[in-house]
Amino acid sequence: MQTSVTLEMIREAREAMKDLVELTPIETSARLGRNLYIKSENLQKTGSFKIRGAFNKIRTLSPEEAAHGVIACSAGNHAQGVALSATRLGIRSVICMPEGAPILKVEATRSYGAEVVLVPGIYDDAAREAERLSREEGYIFAHPFNDPYVIAGQGTIALEILEQVPDAEQIVVPIGGGGLISGIAAAVKLTRPEVKVIGVQAEAVPSMYISCRTGAVTTIPDAPTIADGIHVLTPGSLTFAMVQKYADAVVTVTEDEIAAAIVALLEGPKTLAEGAGAAPVAAYLFNKIDTDRKTVAVVSGGNVDITTLSRIITKGLQKTGRLVRFTTKLIDKAGNLARLLQIVADNGANVLGISHEREDAKTEVNSCVVTITLETRDEAHVEQLRQEIIRKGFPLIGQ
Repeated sequence: MQTSVTLEMIREAREAMKDLVELTPIETSARLGRNLYIKSENLQKTGSFKIRGAFNKIRTLSPEEAAHGVIACSAGNHAQGVALSATRLGIRSVICMPEGAPILKVEATRSYGAEVVLVPGIYDDAAREAERLSREEGYIFAHPFNDPYVIAGQGTIALEILEQVPDAEQIVVPIGGGGLISGIAAAVKLTRPEVKVIGVQAEAVPSMYISCRTGAVTTIPDAPTIADGIHVLTPGSLTFAMVQKYADAVVTVTEDEIAAAIVALLEGPKTLAEGAGAAPVAAYLFNKIDTDRKTVAVVSGGNVDITTLSRIITKGLQKTGRLVRFTTKLIDKAGNLARLLQIVADNGANVLGISHEREDAKTEVNSCVVTITLETRDEAHVEQLRQEIIRKGFPLIGQ
């Protein structure tokens, strides 16, 4: 049984999948940064890099193993990769997904030919159910990250990057369970060891970050994150060892920073990235890494749930000072609301919404509470508005 990943395995995987996997482009955008290059795996088949590792794993099954069918657990992207790969190879696939997985990813997985089993809880619960079904029904378990063939498949991205940006100095990669960074870091360090490889996790669920600091695989408490593709509470044993061996560092980004990166990618290179895919760009934009180095950020996927995209955009605009909400209390008499709005107009902000409440338990009889939502230029503009509103006699509430 294969228990390690070699450069030969990664090169073999690239050759084996050349007729299925896209050579995704490298994009640039002056609005993001002069040293930042985007590896657009959001344009990959199934909308994610996961097709690489999934196909490489499934193609290595013996005829006897293939006859049993494959089972996998996933929040969505690995699910789609396994489903499409298995269908292409004529193999039955069953996918266990957390019941909170985005509907887009669930339906896409079914459309690629898989049987989907929705499991209450999060990814880790889906993983336990997949392992149980594998034991009881005889399915071959295709682990989303802790498998050498999956890791080798993901490592093919690094071979492409080093050809597309031969003078790259740094590659930044999202981390959930660690399969992507393990493959990329191994390929890089075994060919161009001077190139740095940095992993990025959501600060809300930093399982690999914590594991690297404790020196052992660590399970962390659950927390919500918009980066569902890297919402993993326990790293893999193999991936943890490879990150320790090959990766240069692991950093974290906040939910607001991820949201801001999603907005920046939409406005700059017109790239639609899911939360996990935007995490490396967030690390660059918010100076979690060395931005003086020529950096390739792997935008790992673009399967964002359209129903949550508007909320993510709002959060991202707020983080960068493009959207702000002020609440103030004013004397309820003619002209006062007009005075407040004139301050807004004089300072070049645009009113997107306004709420005017006279009956509030916290206000005096002759007062009212006004909340205004404004479109602004940046954080400096927000601060200018804040100071002007206060200076003109309107106290801000909760600021």
